[in-house]
Amino acid sequence: MAAFIFDLDGTLVDSVYQHVLAWHTALRAVGFNLSVWKIHRRIGMSGGLLVRALARELGREMAPEIAEQLRRRHAEEYAKLLPQVEPLPGARELLRDLTSMKVKWAIATSGAIETAQPALNMLGIPDGIPIVTRDHVERAKPDPDLFLAAGKQLHVDAGQAMVVGDSVWDMLAARRANYLGIGVLSGGYGQQELESSGAYRVYADPEEMRNHLDEMGVRDD
Repeated sequence: MAAFIFDLDGTLVDSVYQHVLAWHTALRAVGFNLSVWKIHRRIGMSGGLLVRALARELGREMAPEIAEQLRRRHAEEYAKLLPQVEPLPGARELLRDLTSMKVKWAIATSGAIETAQPALNMLGIPDGIPIVTRDHVERAKPDPDLFLAAGKQLHVDAGQAMVVGDSVWDMLAARRANYLGIGVLSGGYGQQELESSGAYRVYADPEEMRNHLDEMGVRDD
């Protein structure tokens, strides 16, 4: 039976652009200005790598204390936008169906629990479902640590789970973990980008994925 490891932002909840705007506001607050589209291309990385990538885009050094201030400000700005965030179409139903069919699944997000918990609460996750956040691993995406940790909690071996994500960073990390990647377009990356990064199937959102579970070896008979 298949097992699934889900990314969170842009995969199960419609929060990518709120994160982008929060980073944009945070950057301006510490004296940097960067186009919104360039920030979007980095969403899905761990906070530390994202800050490093943004500094590279700006062509400027970022002192450790400024980087920490930026991460804190992002969390504050994202909290202000939380009322705009909601589950993606079919997300709750997909997770409910997998649970009822006794298919193993977990959530692995590069966000810290501080910013991830409100989104997790929206999904109505049953007790006992493994949740892995940035707080639990040494390195986040595109390193495979998050997905490997989730696979360990699911008690599945390498190659026996599928990672569902919306970004190229998800697909790259899935490949490094030796898991199949399933892409969703709901985070703003295109189908070709996801496929070239390793996705073997791409769906519009959780609802479309839910309607094609048989393509991933999940059957209710």
